Amino acid sequence: MVFPLAAPTVPIAGSPFCFPVRRIWCVGRNYPDHAREMGHDPDREPPFFFAKPADAVVPGGGVLPFPTATEDLHHEVELVVAIGKNGANIDASEALDHILGYAVGLDMTRRDLQAEAKAEARPWTFAKGFDQSCPISEIRAVAEIGHLDHGALTLSIDGTIRQSGDIRDMIWPVPDAIAYLSRFVALAQGDLIMTGTPAGVGPVKRGETMTAQCEGVGQLGVLYR
Repeated sequence: MVFPLAAPTVPIAGSPFCFPVRRIWCVGRNYPDHAREMGHDPDREPPFFFAKPADAVVPGGGVLPFPTATEDLHHEVELVVAIGKNGANIDASEALDHILGYAVGLDMTRRDLQAEAKAEARPWTFAKGFDQSCPISEIRAVAEIGHLDHGALTLSIDGTIRQSGDIRDMIWPVPDAIAYLSRFVALAQGDLIMTGTPAGVGPVKRGETMTAQCEGVGQLGVLYR
């Protein structure tokens, strides 16, 4: 017997419709200062991507259970791009035409499991793709806010700023990241692209409240219990 499953969705601001999430792609080390803090050269080498399952999204954030199997949960605040038009081998000059809107999200990471995976040259799946590892704000449509090439990106814990950057500092700006990714996979309506995080990633503990913000996009709050 086959049981049809509804796709996870993210609200679209000012719209009665929601965005059905198909796939989540994440750009690694896309800010120079974050690349340095992780021990890497920030030169513009080809980008790399990893994935989270679609049902990792937690629309609106809120109060969440602390993830299992980790003693070192880290925050990574990111601008998220929502794809609204299908395409493959997209030229960077046409990439913005494929964007429906933007959100602010958190690429939550079990850093201890990631370190173990790196040491053994193994995939990061358990470190990055666990349940509820992608809290995300509502999507703001391009028709409302336009396209973004700059804007402050911050994360605070209990009111103290931990991460602060600007999306203009991306090594691979959004159009370039879309163009590169689309050489390897066909992008489609429902895809989310997390575009990387600035420096300052670090641990969050039970009882602490994270506030993620992206200028011109919105805000997201998460409290772990």
